Amino acid sequence: MAKRVAIIGAGISGLLACKYIIANGYSPVVFEADDQVGGLWNHTLETTKLQNSKEAFKFSDFPWPSTVEDMFPPTTDLLAYLKSYAEHFDLLQYIKFNNKVTSIDYVGESDEEMESWELWGGNGKAFGSKGKWILEVVNVKDGSTKEHEAEFVVLCIGKFSGFPNIPDIEGSKLFTGKVLHSMEFSNMDNAAAAELLKGKHVVVIGSGKSAVDVADESGLANGKDLPCTMVFRSIPWMLPYSKILGISPEGLIFTRFFEMLHHKPGEGIFNSILATLLSPMRWGVSKFVESYLRWKLPLKKYNMIPKEDFLQHVATARIMMLQQNFYDKVEEGSIILKKVRGFRFYEDGLMLDGDERLKADIVVFATGYKGGQKIMDIFARPRFKNLILEFPSSMIPLYRQMIHPRIPQLAVIGYSESINNMYTSEMRCKWLNIKKMEIEAKEWGEYFKRNTSENGHARASIGATHTWYNDQLCKDIGCNPRRKKGFFNDLFEPYGVNDYDGLSPGI
Repeated sequence: MAKRVAIIGAGISGLLACKYIIANGYSPVVFEADDQVGGLWNHTLETTKLQNSKEAFKFSDFPWPSTVEDMFPPTTDLLAYLKSYAEHFDLLQYIKFNNKVTSIDYVGESDEEMESWELWGGNGKAFGSKGKWILEVVNVKDGSTKEHEAEFVVLCIGKFSGFPNIPDIEGSKLFTGKVLHSMEFSNMDNAAAAELLKGKHVVVIGSGKSAVDVADESGLANGKDLPCTMVFRSIPWMLPYSKILGISPEGLIFTRFFEMLHHKPGEGIFNSILATLLSPMRWGVSKFVESYLRWKLPLKKYNMIPKEDFLQHVATARIMMLQQNFYDKVEEGSIILKKVRGFRFYEDGLMLDGDERLKADIVVFATGYKGGQKIMDIFARPRFKNLILEFPSSMIPLYRQMIHPRIPQLAVIGYSESINNMYTSEMRCKWLNIKKMEIEAKEWGEYFKRNTSENGHARASIGATHTWYNDQLCKDIGCNPRRKKGFFNDLFEPYGVNDYDGLSPGI
């Protein structure tokens, strides 16, 4: 009997998984809760733009249409691009829209049997065990529930949706205004979002991309008459939508030379010594970029200089592209920036740093998501839930950032963060037909703890090790990881999705 493969989610990772699994001879079923492809991008403000240029954020075998002229396309253009990709490769026939997977349960193997395995699935193969997955699927239109069986499951549910992280703030029950998460706000269409904000005192908690987007929308709706206030404890390094002295962020980050400056998991003695010897250069590169950003943007004036260095934020994939007119709105007074030590609610708003009152009708928490909780909750089996609970929710260590060594016949695509998620998701989907794991997963876990910690919390991010990570996938697949001609080209030219087009064993 043909092995059955189920993919959960039809966002970028789900579409890529579907395409490459079909190429490997399987006929997958894709379950998508929405009525169209796009995943998280179906729940993003229409004005939100890509954080990467379209030349970097693209499928290796499907270019952007010439009609898209914006170098950083908005949500609407990206959704159209994803739909065109699905249509071009005939993926829509495999997708069951309006079908939400609420839980998955692995049956056929006992906990004791799985604990005794020395290899993933018992023999290290994708279909190694005698078990199977039972998916509970709910039709979101009529509420009916069905079960679906599969021998292999690919989770493409992401980590930036579904489970909003809303901190428990003192006095929240006293507040008489409206409190919501940026996820709820992003689910609104432009007209509804503008209507919600119009004529209101809006406060946004957070300083990441979602916070900036909400503040920007509030600035458009109310102007300087009712300015939006962003309240935050820490801030990421924000880059303008322009090159740094003629070099794009991808041109700096995606080179082998850049990655030589960083320690990497399983790097060996030579690379470890090299990264240590080059640490002064790493410091110099970081300070050079920071100096440029301080010159280019009024960071000091508005107390917007991050505590950590720039390359630390690259490693944690926290850097972000800034709205082109963001500081213009700050200058005109339609957006106010407040860096605080702490805050609490009172009846009419927020109390900042103990005594400063800030009136608010609406408070929007742009405070991220509980990505680990999202993955943990989809498992029905307590053993698998406990395996996820062993680690902080933002840094579940996975073999090749896809496979948990103790969860058989399942892969996770799109959980570990990177600077360019489309690029890394495609590399992972190209690898997925290949099948050691526990040791290496632990190495990456230790790397995350050492190199991607911020405020005491580590993140699963390959922000500073994209090419090193891709080298490992290439070796697994059986192809040459050195994709450029010539030593200096390989060392200093940025790697991107085009370098891995047509990837196959021996090539």
